[in-house]
Amino acid sequence: MAFDYEPRDPHRAAEAFREQLKRWTSRKLLIPIAVVVIMAWLATGIYVVGPGEVGVVLQFGRHVAVTQPGLNYRLPRPIQNHYIVDVRAVRSTEIGYRTVTQRSGQTVVQRVPAEALMLTGDENIVEVQLFVQYIIQDPVKYLFRARAPEETLAAAAEVALRSVVGRNTIDHTMTEGRVEVQTQVAEYLQKLLDEYETGLLATEVRLLVVDAPDQVRPAFHDVVRAWEDRERMIQEAEGYREDVIPRARGEAQEIIRAAEAYAERRVLMAQGEAARFVSVLNEYKQAPEVTRDRIYLETMEEILPDASKFILSTGAGEVLPLLPLKQLFDGSPAQGGDRR
Repeated sequence: MAFDYEPRDPHRAAEAFREQLKRWTSRKLLIPIAVVVIMAWLATGIYVVGPGEVGVVLQFGRHVAVTQPGLNYRLPRPIQNHYIVDVRAVRSTEIGYRTVTQRSGQTVVQRVPAEALMLTGDENIVEVQLFVQYIIQDPVKYLFRARAPEETLAAAAEVALRSVVGRNTIDHTMTEGRVEVQTQVAEYLQKLLDEYETGLLATEVRLLVVDAPDQVRPAFHDVVRAWEDRERMIQEAEGYREDVIPRARGEAQEIIRAAEAYAERRVLMAQGEAARFVSVLNEYKQAPEVTRDRIYLETMEEILPDASKFILSTGAGEVLPLLPLKQLFDGSPAQGGDRR
């Protein structure tokens, strides 16, 4: 079987390729291609910053701007570049323990004795677990001033914790001074973060566990319970004192006021009796007999208020009937009448 084959001339093929290349590289076609390439290169400078994030723009490796959430633009690479940092995300680190999620999905807390065990100011050993939450405060420092800021924060937190615990006794750290120790650790940690220029802000520093080592833990718990019982009894005694003393003071003031009122009443009564006696004395001086009879009659009226009384004139020979006006006005039958 035979085929007709005409070999192609390589020189003619090369000449045809050059002609085709000249045709494609003509000015009319090269300019649009260049424009498209430049526009595509410029379009690579468009980037989006999400909510809670900021963009850090670098120009030839030097920081020049910080952009806010939204659509932003920078010059394309290699002139400018950008990093996006989430400044609202709350991150956390753990000192003295680690929270591990197992395959079953269950969360388990594992102790890290190398971090948790530390020496107190009275040369006792205490186990402390610290939880720290932080955010990125300065994205520029976070990116370029410190190497591995999260690791730096963990190391600084351990340094601050050991330093503060080492200045306090174990009893103070475990009982009434726990909040004070926690506050001191937070202040010292933030000071270290600022000195290292990490750009991080510790929003929460909390002591989770402050306890004695396992070997002496029961004895320390007994001490803590005794301390709590002592404080409870002191509080109960102070509460009882605050209840009894004001009540006693109130009762004392009530007695004093009653005595003052009684004294005032007795004085006023004595003054009234004295004034009445003086007025009677003056009347007696003017009409002794009349006044004497009036006093006598008033006294008998007070002594015998319900008895029937007969008044006789001195030297009267007989008793005359007297109309009972009082019974008539009262509407009651007269049982007896005054006779004079």
